[in-house]
Amino acid sequence: MIYWEVDSLKDRERIFDYLYDFNPSVAIKTDEVIEHHVENLLHQPLMGAQREGLRGRLLIIPEISMLVSYCLDGTNIHVMRVVHMKQLFPES
Repeated sequence: MIYWEVDSLKDRERIFDYLYDFNPSVAIKTDEVIEHHVENLLHQPLMGAQREGLRGRLLIIPEISMLVSYCLDGTNIHVMRVVHMKQLFPES
């Protein structure tokens, strides 16, 4: 099961709102791409890379330049953060 943590939901909302101001269809498509890639983790949970200094794994979504931080807890996936690749990754 996928659990979207509060920070990750806020990240998605912030990304959506930012893009929506420029192009509503791009905002919708971007959110759909994020959702699709995260759902793929149910089939391949180790797909994301491990990075030194970051808890969990990092899923790279190159077509929209996004990074998704997630942790595994048995069969559960906890999505921690969603950020643009040009952003500084949050410490927490």
